[in-house]
Amino acid sequence: MATANKNLSDYDKTTIPNASNFRFGIVVSEWNDTVTEGLFEGAYNTLLEQGVEPSNIKRWNVPGSFELIYGSKKMQEQLVDAVIAIGCVIQGETKHFDFVCEGVTQGIKDLNVIHDVPVIFCVLTDNNMQQSIDRSGGIHGNKGTEAAIAAIKMADLRSNA
Repeated sequence: MATANKNLSDYDKTTIPNASNFRFGIVVSEWNDTVTEGLFEGAYNTLLEQGVEPSNIKRWNVPGSFELIYGSKKMQEQLVDAVIAIGCVIQGETKHFDFVCEGVTQGIKDLNVIHDVPVIFCVLTDNNMQQSIDRSGGIHGNKGTEAAIAAIKMADLRSNA
């Protein structure tokens, strides 16, 4: 398991670029909202801890993880420096899981290739709800925190490139 020996919320704050002048968009899937709200809280609180003003964080909700692609594309148009796409897809009994995971992954990858504003992939693709809970504020920390740090670093890269 990739997170067995790593807490997703651990990072060295002294290595993070100054984020006080950046604007962030967060697109959150309403599906599996117990998990996605935990991920949002981790991302939002981390951005605040790194000096981002609440007024520089814009949140949009979308119905499910597949809709994160369109929501993120539209968020890229909102004069933000980075977008965080938050979702949770849990393995079920059908191939739906595979199609959604593949589509969302490729869609967000395409947004990063085609457009100038980075989109951070914060979509949990777990085998069961417990794994998702463990990664959205549970025993493995919060993937939302990790996504916020990635967003800050990518916004900084974009501003200096």
